[in-house]
Amino acid sequence: MRRQLARFAWWPLVFVLRSGCLAAEGNAPEADGATTPIPSWETQRQAAAYVLSVPAPRGQIVDRNGEAFAVNRVSYNLSISFPTPLTFTDPQIREFAWKQAGVARSLTRRPIGFSDDAVVQHYRNRGMIPFDIATDLPANEVESLKNRLPNELVLRPIYVRTYPQGATAGHVIGYTGKTGRLSTKTLQNNEPLWPESEGREGIEQTFDDQLRGKPGQLDLTFDRDGRKTGERITVPPEPGYNVVTTLDLKVQQLAERILQKRAKRGGAIVVLDPNNGEVLALASWPTINPNDFVPSISEQKYAALDKDPTLPLLPRAYRSAYPAGSTFKVIMGVAGFQSKKLDPDDEFDCPSAMQIGNLVFHNWRKSDQGDLTFTQALTQSCNTWFYQLGLKLGADTMVSWAERLGLGKRTGVLLNGEAEGRIPTNDYMQATYHRRFAPGDLANFSIGQGDILISPLQMAQAMATIGNGGTLYQTRIVRQIQTLNNEVVYSYAPRPKDVLHLSPVTMQEIRQGMVGVVSGRGGTAGSASVEGVKVAGKTGTAQWGPKSKERTAAWFAGFAPAESPKYAYAAIYEGAVGEGVHGGTAAAPMIGELLRELFRNDSSAKEKEKAKKPEREEQPNEETPDTMDESD
Repeated sequence: MRRQLARFAWWPLVFVLRSGCLAAEGNAPEADGATTPIPSWETQRQAAAYVLSVPAPRGQIVDRNGEAFAVNRVSYNLSISFPTPLTFTDPQIREFAWKQAGVARSLTRRPIGFSDDAVVQHYRNRGMIPFDIATDLPANEVESLKNRLPNELVLRPIYVRTYPQGATAGHVIGYTGKTGRLSTKTLQNNEPLWPESEGREGIEQTFDDQLRGKPGQLDLTFDRDGRKTGERITVPPEPGYNVVTTLDLKVQQLAERILQKRAKRGGAIVVLDPNNGEVLALASWPTINPNDFVPSISEQKYAALDKDPTLPLLPRAYRSAYPAGSTFKVIMGVAGFQSKKLDPDDEFDCPSAMQIGNLVFHNWRKSDQGDLTFTQALTQSCNTWFYQLGLKLGADTMVSWAERLGLGKRTGVLLNGEAEGRIPTNDYMQATYHRRFAPGDLANFSIGQGDILISPLQMAQAMATIGNGGTLYQTRIVRQIQTLNNEVVYSYAPRPKDVLHLSPVTMQEIRQGMVGVVSGRGGTAGSASVEGVKVAGKTGTAQWGPKSKERTAAWFAGFAPAESPKYAYAAIYEGAVGEGVHGGTAAAPMIGELLRELFRNDSSAKEKEKAKKPEREEQPNEETPDTMDESD
């Protein structure tokens, strides 16, 4: 698949030397390296030629539709060009430099300053290339200076990374940093004209080799007396490859707006295409603005980010893991039906509490709800019902199906630092607690508590797998790598990692229960409903952290439309210490707002839902979804 990037296409700048300055031209001449011998290296004092490297512009990073996340711009530095041969004494160097600084101050509003030692050192070691006295001039100043500069002052263009979407997908796109400071040592052959950039986070880091491009070559020649006799580009720099992500800019922006409005303390929303494993949105809040890191971030600004209690540097969507809470009851249903240890007509009672071993385990409701089937228990999120299912299934069955759904292990998305999560096994219990699973452990396991940890990305992947009928796709954040001319270099095609072959009974019962959670009597997520669309989802509420600072993770995860899913999703809301929140009141509204916007103009999805047979009616319950709170 080829993604046209014509809207953002640009040809690499070709650098032409004027008065000792690299200037940008629009048309690229042919490289004539075949007729120009490569100069040999000599010491600075006797140099006849230098061969310097011209850093290449990085490739673009774009969304699935070609909307730019990361591009380059040309930044201009105002620089002093020293006359050759380099025969000034130290006092003459300082006098010349400060004279040019005075001229520069009369032409620009930018502050001009440097130390005497710095300019002398530059002249002695690197005087054949310009000395920067003001960096990254505004465009209006560049235009006003272009025809007004004396020969001793030049505008030196360099490539600078920029992120036109600002903070949108900041964690995912990442940022770049300089490979090092501009050297002050004696100029060496093959040195870059300015420090190159390297990826430091996100896609910029993962695909750094593909994005970097190939440096060009600049030749400087001097006569025996040290006068510059020529300077030209013999090999133009080649821009890096473009990275086309699976992200949808509009979905990403929508997810981040919702998080900013509803989850200011922290949260994440992940949206996948369940039919191929592509990530449409991978949103964490708070987020970062990659532009703050280019060309480098100040120590003060980084320290402020690092010490911020809301942890803006943490990509919660894929680098954090939380207790799953009652969202895990969906996985329990899959395990039960697929192992044939649970039938649709099986019933367990739903008391307000039950004793398991020496402990009493409670339901979140205070009254007995009677005998319930799986779909009824999932709709109501009855804890005591699922305790009994967990005891019936046993640890091995629950662990096996959780792992087959991709929980407790990295998805393999091409982003560094992905959280592994955890599905406890008997080996884990033995190593951690010096015992195998006890009945109380199975009860906690069955409602997603205990030692279970799941990342929002893993949760969305599991829901996508269930929603599509059992195909666990490799989760993908990048579609393809391509050249500036839109030629595909590498494509990441959909790839099933496992096929679970979920039975029709499993799918019927899971869908019915999850639809009941959103739109059935007694459901816990009425705020996620969408007119004309059957939304399948499950709320979850779990506590994590030390008792003195215990916090609540509020979940909502699922897929929509229920019968033919177009989106699979997971949302997490991080409650503050002492904040009483639930999946139905904190996370479900976020997904509800997102889905209503996504389906607002999607009449085809609504028509498909209308054509489906109605679900079996749920047993009536005395409470309605709009007034329900879940507390697991």
